[in-house]
Amino acid sequence: MTSVRRTDRQGQVPFVLPGEVPFRDTLAGWEHYRTSRGLFIPAPQLSLAEWRLLSPRRRMLHDLHRAATHANLPVIATPMSTAVEKLLRARIESNALKYKPTTRSGIMVFGGGFQGKTETVCEVCAAFEDFWVEAHLHLPSARPGTRDLHAPVAYVQTPVTAKPKSTCKAILNFYGADTKKMDLPELIRQVSQSLNDHGTKVLVLDDITRLRMHRVDDQDVLDLIRAFMSMHVTLVLIGVDIPGSGLLREGRHDSNTGQYVFPPSAYAQQVKVNGREPTQTERRFDLIELDRFRYFTSEQIAAWAAHLTGVEQHLRLMNATPGMLSGGAMPEYLYRRTDGVVGLLERLLEDGCREAIDTGDERLTESLLDNVVLKLPDTPGRDPAAGEVPALPPQPSRRGQRPRNTVFDDHGPSADAGA
Repeated sequence: MTSVRRTDRQGQVPFVLPGEVPFRDTLAGWEHYRTSRGLFIPAPQLSLAEWRLLSPRRRMLHDLHRAATHANLPVIATPMSTAVEKLLRARIESNALKYKPTTRSGIMVFGGGFQGKTETVCEVCAAFEDFWVEAHLHLPSARPGTRDLHAPVAYVQTPVTAKPKSTCKAILNFYGADTKKMDLPELIRQVSQSLNDHGTKVLVLDDITRLRMHRVDDQDVLDLIRAFMSMHVTLVLIGVDIPGSGLLREGRHDSNTGQYVFPPSAYAQQVKVNGREPTQTERRFDLIELDRFRYFTSEQIAAWAAHLTGVEQHLRLMNATPGMLSGGAMPEYLYRRTDGVVGLLERLLEDGCREAIDTGDERLTESLLDNVVLKLPDTPGRDPAAGEVPALPPQPSRRGQRPRNTVFDDHGPSADAGA
């Protein structure tokens, strides 16, 4: 969400909620994401005394701004995401700088649901596009005579019931291309042409493990995806359990390079742009996992506590103290509630902060979080059968729920809040 500052009749309003945000799987949506990420301005950190000096309207707006801040917590790097970023950034940049007409090696990123795979990959790709556009002095590198749309990165979600034609149409939909009355060979050539015409260097296919390899259509889609590697783009596949999904069934692991090597695709000869043909018969992928946090060794426990320290700096609770999340028994408690999954931690803290503000506690404690039911209601675009929705840890028994304040009075949180 992008924060926009303006002034109303009583003075400064901290932010304005945006309208509908476009999805990233269109060129306009991706451009909106790339250019607006990091622009959200969090609520200022006010003390209880400073909050009480505000007018009732300003208090209401500040509390709304705090809720928006907790709903838009920044993505904080983890040791696992850092490893993915390092490999992904190096591969994308190296492939983009290649002049040789060889097949570009791809990357498969896998891990459990809500572990930050998509956000990690999208952030790396958006940063690459920022660099690539700046390196070209913001001049489009699309082919002359075509639509003046430079798209170094194309982000596409794999259709839930994927077929070669629907997969091609999903890619072409990113560019807004017309796909009516095209047979499969025409669609494949159009995909190749669009990637080339728009100067695309990276093609991201998310939710790739929606492919069930026992279906003939899914096997054909995987074969088609391997053909995309001949289009001189870096192919990045994101999925939940790629090693167990069957996607690697036809591949062999090369112990010398650490990559998975695949046979040539049956669709490869249909991938021709101005006479170009595949020049390499083997398709290669690096496979890397973005795992959840673990809590067994001293190093793992320290990494979890360090992550919690980073998160708590972005919370806006007026009775918060240093170590609120990272001190005492709280790290172990939060790990039990989330299994170390960063997406579940984010949801628990978002709902917990709202509970802390509504009750007047203004800080997070185990007893308060016991009353927060961890749930994932906004997952209509995720496929549970593909593992995209994680199993939730058991809800702890409640220790006695406090009544909720529906409206803050002029005195703010009670004097004994959090005592």
